[in-house]
Amino acid sequence: MKKICVYCSASDGIDEIYYKDAQKMGELLGQNGYDLVYGGSDFGLMGTVSKSAKENGSHICGVMPKKIYEMINHEGGSCNKFVLTDDMRERKAKMDEYSEGVIALAGGFGTLDEVIEIIDLKIIGYNTKPIIFLNTNNYYVKLFEFFEQIVNENFARKKSAELFYLAQTPEDAIEYLKNYIPNTPPKTVEDIYVK
Repeated sequence: MKKICVYCSASDGIDEIYYKDAQKMGELLGQNGYDLVYGGSDFGLMGTVSKSAKENGSHICGVMPKKIYEMINHEGGSCNKFVLTDDMRERKAKMDEYSEGVIALAGGFGTLDEVIEIIDLKIIGYNTKPIIFLNTNNYYVKLFEFFEQIVNENFARKKSAELFYLAQTPEDAIEYLKNYIPNTPPKTVEDIYVK
């Protein structure tokens, strides 16, 4: 496993604690030999994690839809490779194609859309990638409570909750990546849905 996709916020003005963990995450990715795939922006946590990863030896691949690119007149920033896509759906597909693991830092609706899709693809068996949420400032606690409700009310199998991990620190996330053992993909519909 070499290429890690990081989903996170491009919004500025969020609490400094999120930038601190994004910086540390980028640093650890680079120091541990991982390359970065991300949304291509120099703003917010995206800019922080990409710059930090590059400073610590990562190859950086940014993937951005043309609509956003045209709004910000983006130059590719810290990217070694910069890919423009026609829309958000193609962007997600390219980020998935280029990466072998996923880390979700704190983010908004776009981050949730991206990481939830990867979870769903893993549940169905399209990938066996490690999927990690970095729980900076307890950001994902309520989401994980909702995930628990989904399972408890039989909208998903209990094994679905084993397909992603809540890391408490960037160091915890790296250790999970290093020790990750891929799951066995489902073989029947009963392996996917509660019957």
